[in-house]
Formats: sequence, C-alpha cells, structure tokens
Amino acid sequence: MSARRKAPSPPRDTGDTPPYEVVALVLQGGGALGAYQAGVYQGLHEAGIRPNWISGISIGSINAAIIAGSPEDERVERLRGFWESICRPAAFASMPWGETVADMFAGLPFGFGSPVMNGQVSALQALFAGQPGFFKPRFPPPYLVHGRGAASTSFYDTTPLIATLRQFVDFDLLNSGAIRASFGVVNVRSGNFAYFDSLKHKLEPEHIMASGALPPGFPSVEIGGEHYWDGGVVSNTPLAQVLTTDNMRDTLAFQVDLWPARGGLPTSLEEVAERQKDIQYSSRTRLVTDQLRRVLKLRHGLQRLLERLPEAERNAAELADIRRLSHTPATNIINLIYESKHRERYSKDYEFGTEAMREHWESGLADIRHTLAKPGILTRPTEDSCFVTHDIHRNGTHT
Repeated sequence: MSARRKAPSPPRDTGDTPPYEVVALVLQGGGALGAYQAGVYQGLHEAGIRPNWISGISIGSINAAIIAGSPEDERVERLRGFWESICRPAAFASMPWGETVADMFAGLPFGFGSPVMNGQVSALQALFAGQPGFFKPRFPPPYLVHGRGAASTSFYDTTPLIATLRQFVDFDLLNSGAIRASFGVVNVRSGNFAYFDSLKHKLEPEHIMASGALPPGFPSVEIGGEHYWDGGVVSNTPLAQVLTTDNMRDTLAFQVDLWPARGGLPTSLEEVAERQKDIQYSSRTRLVTDQLRRVLKLRHGLQRLLERLPEAERNAAELADIRRLSHTPATNIINLIYESKHRERYSKDYEFGTEAMREHWESGLADIRHTLAKPGILTRPTEDSCFVTHDIHRNGTHT
C-alpha cells in the first residue's frame, strides 16, 4: 500500500450538491479506527454537505450521536474533543525520559517511539488499564465472580462513558428531529437485530452504549426490560437501515467502512487473526448493495410494465400495491474504505493511542477530500441507471 498522502486543501463550498431527499452518513463499528470516520465527517462539513440521516453501529453510533447531537458549527470541534479525551499517548511517551529514549531507538523499526511499538503499548494500556472516560477493567475479573450480572459477564465497566456522552452530546438536540439518528443493536435474548431510531425512540446514553456493547469485553445494556449487545454481532454495516426503511427515497449515502473486505493471503497466525477480523466486521456491505441493485432493477422493470397498461387498468385500485412497489428512487452510494497500514495488527481496533488516532483522522480527511474532488461523484443517477456505487480506496481507485 502506498504511503498516506498529505490532505489537500479543502474543497470550496459551492452549494451545488445535487438534490436528494436523503443525504445519509453510514458508519460501521471499529473501535479505535472510528477516528477515520471523524476525519471523513470533517471533510464533508468543509464541503458544505450536511447529512440529514446518520446511521451507526458501535463506535459509529458514538460518532453519529455526537454529530446529530451538536449544533452545526460545533460538530467537528465536539468530535475532536471526544477523541482527544478518550485517547492517550503511549505510556512511555508521556514520561519525562520518554522523548530521549524514543530518539535513541529512532533508527530501529521496532524501537521505542516507533509506530509499531506505540501501537503495541497502546493496545496493552487499553487491555490492562482501559481508556479514560470510556471503559475500565473490572476487579476482580469476571471469571472469579458468579451470578452478579455485568460483573460476571464482561471484562470492562463502561459506566465512565455515560458522563462522556453527556459532555459531548446534546440529547435535546439529538431528539429534536433536526437530523435522524439510528443505532444498530442485537437483542441478547431473541438474537434479533434492531435499531434505536430518533424518529421512534427518545434516545439516551444507554441507547448509544447498547450499540457498542461488544461481548465479552463490554456488558449488555438493559433498555425497557430487554438486554442489548453491539449490533456488529449480527451485522456491522447499517446501510440497509437507510436504504430500505420506510418508503425508499432518493438517497445520497456516504458509507464509511473501517474493515476492508479485500486483502492479501495471510502468512502467519497473527495475520490470519487480523484477516479474519477484517472479513467478519466488513460484513454485508457488498451483499446489501448487490441486493439493492437487484431490487431497484426489478422495481424499474415493474414500472415500465405498468406504463404499457391502459391508463384505467394502470390506476385500478387493486394495483395500488404494485404501483407503490414500482417506485424507483435514485440512489448514489459512496463507500469510503479504510485501508490498514502494514504495521497494523489484530489489535488495531483497540489501539487507542493519541498518535494513531490523529493519523486515522487525517487519513479520513484526506480520503474524503480526494473523493469529493472526483468529477461527477455526487451526480444524481439517471432514470435508466437509478443506482450507482463508488468504492473509494486510498490508492484512488473507484468502481
């Protein structure tokens, strides 16, 4: 993979974004990699693109809640505040002698202060000390405690996240309907996938935390007598929620994937573990888009068939459902895909180091700026095509 490019200057806000009924931002789960999504949003904000529906799972739900629950001119600032507050430098880097030691080993690929070492230290910090304002280890650990609910079924306590969410999310604004927000979860008892949606529920910190309650690290969250886990247990991609819920509408969707479905053949057990995680959590992105393409093609064919009927038959009451199903919305999906760097490992989603977080953010910002600079990227599909997708990779390719 090529080296990360420096972000170009932001595009001018020309105010000429093609008209769509829905401008959606779709955010996968991915832990520490979620800073990439924040960078993408910054780029959209710079370009004057304002999503009116944000759907997320896990860390994507936290980012979604901050965006939807912030005044327009404070969204990027609050995202930055959240990420800076939950991340921290590698332990040795914050000590008085840390910089000197880093300089001594600067020429070694795995020396103190190198990105590889920083990532390893950050992962260990998260495992053994948790993250400030996010989660903390349980003591005693759950395998020594029986019959005590969350204390017996999870390794970390996520109650610190409640205060953090209240600090960075205005819940009155989140529930105002100014931006629709949807958070994906799975019901622990039934196994059914579900969404907490601002149009249907009064959203509280617990709804966001439920979407990020990935077992066995984090405990399930009880809401209305039911217990919920991270929606990524079933599907880590909330695209279908935006594209198929209610009446299908003309939609421009920016989907930000944190796990690349494509990758090389592993050559070690560590690479096997990382590749397995990439495939597992990139779940259903291409499946959802392929299915929607087929559905819209069928709808368009049904519409053309209805047009061949005499007007009286076409407007008959018994064909009301057919007429409704023949509606073919214009859909443009821009799928930005985070691409792992060679030095990243299986632990990349819990390496909450400040250095890595800022690099992820800048990668997302650079990617969306380059994407929006492509001619016609936001163009509304024609009636004949009705559905277009763009898979954007950091190497500049798209389909």
